[in-house]
Amino acid sequence: MKYVAGIDGGQSTTAAVIGDERGRIAGRGVAGPADEVGQGPQSTRMHDALSGALLAACEEAGLNPDTHFEAIVAGVSGYEGRVYGKRPQLSATRFVLMHDAPIAHAGALAGAPGIVVIAGTGSVVYASDGERGWTLGGWGFLFGDEGSAFWFACNAIRAAMYSEDHGIDPNDARERICRYFGVPSLRALARAFYSGEISRDRIASYASELAQSPAQWPLVRTDALEGATRLAMIVREAVVRGAPARVALAGGMFSDEDFAADVCEQIKRWLPQAEIVAPKYDPAIGALLLAYREAGMPGIELAS
Repeated sequence: MKYVAGIDGGQSTTAAVIGDERGRIAGRGVAGPADEVGQGPQSTRMHDALSGALLAACEEAGLNPDTHFEAIVAGVSGYEGRVYGKRPQLSATRFVLMHDAPIAHAGALAGAPGIVVIAGTGSVVYASDGERGWTLGGWGFLFGDEGSAFWFACNAIRAAMYSEDHGIDPNDARERICRYFGVPSLRALARAFYSGEISRDRIASYASELAQSPAQWPLVRTDALEGATRLAMIVREAVVRGAPARVALAGGMFSDEDFAADVCEQIKRWLPQAEIVAPKYDPAIGALLLAYREAGMPGIELAS
């Protein structure tokens, strides 16, 4: 039996999926974050995450850890053609490393032309007209990532810091934030983040806390509308550049039904002709579909 694998390397978790030559999903596995933002030459972050997720998938599939794959495609958040730390070493005839946007697109739209809006820890839009693919947004946590979990969390923390400077804290936001992160003050939180003691994905995790806080709801709703509008305008630009107005939403932020509805509403506002579709597969399956293509089996039908 021949096997291929797809890996989705994110900023919070990494997921691997193994498929056989019949299109059957043999196993899945997960590991920690794989992105290399802020990592140096000694980092094993990407190497460990990809190999760890694949090893876990092999275990579930009942495969030997040394199994050789016909092809492995790994999409990693923020990857732009260079590995800064230890390079992943996976046993495959073809091993392709790419940005995670194309694998999300391949999964959500099952390889068809269109646009995928990805909002998780970060955010990015990927479009394809069937002949070429291109990325919009996705400038990272310092310059963009509008509508992402990190963006929402930062906005809330920034508002609390502003309130502290001006002697106001109407919703006790400071106390809630400090309690959540286990720090004595907002200044301690800032220092911990800048020094690397608190990671980006840990900051991003506060977005889910915000969604459950009635006191923070007005701020959350304002941010949600702003984030939704910004993402919708990027989608409009993708259509202007030639992508079909067929749009799928992917990523953990869209598990929030209110935010997903906001984004859909804003896309329809800017692009009344847009067709918004539910993602067919997750990004790891998208990577698997690309791996089948790399292995010379592009027409493989996944078994239900």
